[in-house]
Amino acid sequence: MSKARAGFGVYYWVLGIGLVLSLIMSARVGAVSISFDHIGLFLKHALGFGHGDGPPTIEEQLFLQIRLPRVLLCALTGAALSVSGVLMQALFRNPIVEPGLVGTSSGAAFGAAFVFVMGRTLTGAWADILGPWLLPLFAFAGGALATWLVYRLSNVFGKVNVNTLLLAGIAVNALAAGGTGFFSYIARDPQARSIVFWNLGTLSGADWRNTSLVAVTTIAGILLALRYTKALNALMLGETEAGYLGVRTRRLKTHILFVNTLMVAVATSVVGVIAFVGLVVPHILRLLGSSDNRFLVIASALLGAILLNLADMLARIIVAPSEFPIGVLTAFAGAPVFLYLLIRANRRQQQGGFYA
Repeated sequence: MSKARAGFGVYYWVLGIGLVLSLIMSARVGAVSISFDHIGLFLKHALGFGHGDGPPTIEEQLFLQIRLPRVLLCALTGAALSVSGVLMQALFRNPIVEPGLVGTSSGAAFGAAFVFVMGRTLTGAWADILGPWLLPLFAFAGGALATWLVYRLSNVFGKVNVNTLLLAGIAVNALAAGGTGFFSYIARDPQARSIVFWNLGTLSGADWRNTSLVAVTTIAGILLALRYTKALNALMLGETEAGYLGVRTRRLKTHILFVNTLMVAVATSVVGVIAFVGLVVPHILRLLGSSDNRFLVIASALLGAILLNLADMLARIIVAPSEFPIGVLTAFAGAPVFLYLLIRANRRQQQGGFYA
């Protein structure tokens, strides 16, 4: 094993321990505080060990049916958004790209708003059967379409232009936001409230079904992403150079866009729009470790899960016993970082170099 790979192992251990600690701390915090002793006892009961007499207490049901799926869903969403950021930055060969900027999140939001308003009309008598799957399906379709449009518009003469990318992202995001706004306008009051709260980002609707769905797509997406890390490393040299190294760039782009959309759209369909996680996490890891995508995919999944769990803890503490929208919180934290990276990228472009 090389020294670099051995160094990666140290980061994995530190981030893995940090993730476990953040999960435990997040499971304890909320409108009802649960002690560490009770958390351990409830987990034993859930695994079939040490069952006490009588039915589960209200506190135990709250932990197992509300708090635990929320914490796991938060970690999975943070991992999905962060790994998506790594993939998008490698694909576009630019460190300021993230799912929200290339239209994936806004496209998924448009698809979700469509389902909130038109879902019952679409399914009719099949609403009870098809209902739970309509939101992820239409969110995936909207996110895929928006990402494809941004990529096609920014791919000038076979090379992604950063300025065109940002302009295309702004245009597609505005178009998707307009569609979401239209459905908010024609929606009845309960539907409009669902769209508004969903666009602010929330984990309050977490349950085991949603958590299982996001777990399947996130884990599958990370495993698929690991298959393409070497090809993405070659792509950082340029499409022509990557082709000389045997990388089928056109097929690689299609696969990466699919994996990105799968993870982000499904997670977004469950928790709403949470911006800037995919931008901040990969950048932090590049400062701490390496730009090797083999390292970034795994480390981003761990660090993204940690940071979003910490953000969710803060969202539950700020206005306790109510809950602050987590999407607003990540936007406040991530927007200054994005502006810093944008200024830094423009300076590099003026000086020449990798991103010129």
